[in-house]
Amino acid sequence: MMNLYSGTTDPFSHRCRIVLFEKGMDFQVIDVDLYNKPEDIAVINPYNRVPVLVDRDLVLYESNIINEYIDERFPHPQLMPPDPILRARARQLLHTFENEIFGSVVELEEGGKALDKAKQNVREQLTQLAPIFTKQKYMLGDDFSMLDVAIAPLLWRLEHYGIELGKAAAPLMKYAERIFSRQGFIDALTPSEKVMRR
Repeated sequence: MMNLYSGTTDPFSHRCRIVLFEKGMDFQVIDVDLYNKPEDIAVINPYNRVPVLVDRDLVLYESNIINEYIDERFPHPQLMPPDPILRARARQLLHTFENEIFGSVVELEEGGKALDKAKQNVREQLTQLAPIFTKQKYMLGDDFSMLDVAIAPLLWRLEHYGIELGKAAAPLMKYAERIFSRQGFIDALTPSEKVMRR
């Protein structure tokens, strides 16, 4: 059985839980207190961070790598496009998300001097994405994909981070509600995450 070491409020761990629940697999989530991590996290992940997936002898860290492994090992429902060109584009967009949007999540989580700048960056980046959802249901069209998984934890936490989006982002917020109503997303929420939104 797969074991996922997961932070109860960590957005990157949340991504992995979403994929596991979307797949309806047999797995165990091991909750990790981010402020008092057990020593074995540093042993299995040299960066001493969650999420970490342990599948027999295989140990993986970094949410996008974990999620692609799960998607390839358990291909139904498929979350990465089957077409190599579309899959490459999806990977490129995931990379862009990590650099342009999720780079700010560390500041949002930790606070400090860069907090206002991080909030502004996330607000601007998400508002730029909004027009996509006037034409399509999900990031890549009609099918829920790994791109939706990647951004969902951030959208869920906007209120928690104190980020308000303007009217221009209305299509994005409707898209967010579609994701939040998915059973896999609902099942993946920890009690600590459930209280992040009113």
